[in-house]
Amino acid sequence: MLDLIVYQKSLNKKGRKLLTAIESALKANGEEYRIHVATREGEAIGLAQSLTRDGAEKLVAFGGDGTLNEVVNGICDPARCVLGLIPAGTGNDFSAAAKIPKGIAALDLILKGEPKPTDYIQFDDGKRSINIAGMGIDVDILQRVARKKRGGKSKYFFSLLSSLMHYKAIGLDVSADGGEAVHYQSLIACVCNGSQLGGGIPMCPDAVIDDGKMELVVADCPPRHKIPGALIKLMRGKVLSLSITHRVSCTTARITMPEGSFLAQYDGEIKECESLTATIVSGKLKMFRG
Repeated sequence: MLDLIVYQKSLNKKGRKLLTAIESALKANGEEYRIHVATREGEAIGLAQSLTRDGAEKLVAFGGDGTLNEVVNGICDPARCVLGLIPAGTGNDFSAAAKIPKGIAALDLILKGEPKPTDYIQFDDGKRSINIAGMGIDVDILQRVARKKRGGKSKYFFSLLSSLMHYKAIGLDVSADGGEAVHYQSLIACVCNGSQLGGGIPMCPDAVIDDGKMELVVADCPPRHKIPGALIKLMRGKVLSLSITHRVSCTTARITMPEGSFLAQYDGEIKECESLTATIVSGKLKMFRG
């Protein structure tokens, strides 16, 4: 039995057409399936939790990174089910790292492929991230995107431009694998399993989703006159070559703000937290992917 979790907001004209095509393909292949429609934020977490608690073994997220994040967070025991993804969101950042094609071709991986071990990041507050989590300018970008009603994928880029021109550094303490914390006046600090965020911004192009490591990336806030050059490097996937960028491969990481709590984003979902204390989990979750 395949349990497909989809948000009502994904079922616009294009989304409904894709879902209809998927249903037709499932029927043609004799695959038993159920569709579960979530109507409000957070509902997909409860659906995934309820389904896996009752023994569901194959979950498919239909949507973008936010839907995938909720499904991953709702799974009771990632070792006891397999996960599929039909990219149908705006950004679809994790699908790029996982080499999952858009459209009906994504279903072929689920029906014909073998699930592969896929890392995810576990936080000490119980949250999970399968792509990238962090704080700083990424949160500011996402908040600006949320205020834009139109624009498709381009609204991520224009939100990035606006954030770079107005954002101010935040003080963060960062450590990896139990080492001594280092203080940064930071533009962004994030832990990466996937390689990109914000609708295609290549934050850590070298990240690998099944190597048992996450990439801790911290970028100092540059002077205003250096922002255009940094932006060009970022969009070309060369951000790690900048002198302001610090990166380390690790299995655990901790990011805190000495002043107190802050807003962090987990695969695009913004939450308030006291710290990001992260551990990579490898070999437990299996996913249909390229």
